[in-house]
Amino acid sequence: MICKHNIKRLPSRPKLCMMHVKDLYGLRQNLDFVKDQLHFMWWDWEHDGSVNISGCLCYYLQWQIATQFYASNMSVGSAHFLPLLKRLDECISYVANNPQYADSGVYLVKFRQLQSRALGMVRSHVLSVLKNAASQVQIAIKENASGKAAISEGAETSVLYVRFKAAANEMKPVMEEIESRSSRKEYSQILADCHRLYCEQRLSLVKAIVQQRISEYAKKEPLASLTRSGCAYLMQVCQLEHQLFDHFFPSSSAESSNLASLVDPLCTLLYDTLRPKLIHEADLDLLCELVDILKTEVLEEQLVRRGESVAGLRPTVLRILADVRERLTFRAQTHVRDEIANYFLSTEDLDYPAKLEHAAVIGAGNEAADNSDTVETFYPPLEKTLSCLTKLYRCLEPAIFTGLAQDSVGVCSTSIQRASKLIAKKASPMDGQLFLIKHLLILREQIAPFDIEFAVTHKELDFSHLLEHLRRILRGQASIFDWTRSTSLARTFSPRVLESQVDAKKELEKNLKTTCEEFIMSVTKLVVEPMLSFVTKVTAVKLALSSSGRDKSSEYDNSKPIKHQAFASPDKLEGLVQKVDTAIAQDLPGVVSKMKLYLRNPSTRLILFKPIKSNIVEAHAQVLSLVKSEYSAEDISKIGIRTLSDLQARLDSLS
Repeated sequence: MICKHNIKRLPSRPKLCMMHVKDLYGLRQNLDFVKDQLHFMWWDWEHDGSVNISGCLCYYLQWQIATQFYASNMSVGSAHFLPLLKRLDECISYVANNPQYADSGVYLVKFRQLQSRALGMVRSHVLSVLKNAASQVQIAIKENASGKAAISEGAETSVLYVRFKAAANEMKPVMEEIESRSSRKEYSQILADCHRLYCEQRLSLVKAIVQQRISEYAKKEPLASLTRSGCAYLMQVCQLEHQLFDHFFPSSSAESSNLASLVDPLCTLLYDTLRPKLIHEADLDLLCELVDILKTEVLEEQLVRRGESVAGLRPTVLRILADVRERLTFRAQTHVRDEIANYFLSTEDLDYPAKLEHAAVIGAGNEAADNSDTVETFYPPLEKTLSCLTKLYRCLEPAIFTGLAQDSVGVCSTSIQRASKLIAKKASPMDGQLFLIKHLLILREQIAPFDIEFAVTHKELDFSHLLEHLRRILRGQASIFDWTRSTSLARTFSPRVLESQVDAKKELEKNLKTTCEEFIMSVTKLVVEPMLSFVTKVTAVKLALSSSGRDKSSEYDNSKPIKHQAFASPDKLEGLVQKVDTAIAQDLPGVVSKMKLYLRNPSTRLILFKPIKSNIVEAHAQVLSLVKSEYSAEDISKIGIRTLSDLQARLDSLS
């Protein structure tokens, strides 16, 4: 039935076709007219110069060309890829800067989609090249290491860097093009992705080899040598990695953070190897040596000399250095506590002056030894204190060293004073005084070069006032909830901050001054005690004579002149002078000899002996003045007191 119906309609088909042909002919005439009109308008605009139609339209017409990115045969390695990508960037820039044109927003979205696809192709290409290069390197590593425990260092450099560089060289032109446009957000992101992919692939190749090399160092070498070798090896690895990175990313290599995801895990391998050894190390000398290696050799010399290529190693070295310093501080505190504060004194440690006499015999004839103190004669806690501080001075931060130095000097000073008391009981009080003076002088002299303040401020919270406040509250004299009064809860329970400053150096100076004064007075009394007693008695008699009423209870006869007093008779005074002369002739040289034994520096002895001489001369001067005023020439001749010039000459000969 359908076929019969269509056969009947066939005669009317030619007429219908002719009508459609006429309509199409009319449309063609209209299109030709519009085309001519547009051509004239375009010609007018082009020659007018106000609008460059061809220039405007060419960016929009690139849409058809850019669709080549969707072609199945298009790849990043193609010769047309980079020019098309560049043209696409130009189109995006133009369309984005001219939003006034019709459909510019639509074209911008399309262009950005194409750009996203193109950059995705770049990322995939880079990942593929890197994986292929890494695969080739891993095969080469297995071939070189076959039958061996580890790949040799020469083969390591050749395989890890030269082979990888050759295998991945095809991505270099693409990376240069991406880096040249890294100022744009899209390219900056893809460049960061490429950096990350590169670091991941390199880390997968290098990490196991670096770990194996550091493990070998740890098995064969002691801690100091391991630290030095490990840092040197990592610097070599960082330098080679930086050179390889610079080959593929020349514009990005100046920024060390771009390689952080590769360098940091490699450096952590050394840190993880060193830390367990550091936290168990107890030797102060070794810890100080490690600080010197890390601070001086690595940070200040090698890293500075090699520049930016090894900058990624710096944070790890600083981290290791901080751990070493922390361990060193702890061990120093333990050393001060055990070896200085709680030092167990032996009989040999207190064998003064025998120890000094023995040292003097050994050093006889050596002029330098005669004028200086030798370490062998030091009190052990003093030697330990000075040795510890000397080692720590350049190894610790100033703030940390200041606290340790303050504690050490205070503890050492206390230990010296304790030993001096024992020596005073065992030998003589003078030996105890000179021992203390000797060692306090050495301590003061040796800590002088340390450019620090030995004053430490301590802050404490004082709650002593709270008891009275609580009593007032309990008696009902104050309220807990009265916030307006000074006895309110907030003010009542607010502690007071008490500050106290402890200056170990000032305390040392104070103790030294006190001991020197005690020694000067003891020697003065040893020599001129009779004269001092005589002057005191004469002064008492003169005061009694000058008073209006006579003191009946006085042991002296106030009615008699001085020379007729029992204690001041010429015979008694003659014996007194002879006794003093004997002390000057016999006792004082012994004191001077003992001073030479303890105080090796002549200038120090001179400073200490000068006030002793002054006191002796002053005592003679007072007695001589009394003798001349109270006694006759015959008595003076009998008494036989020295003139001050003779006495001064005699004392000068002793010093």
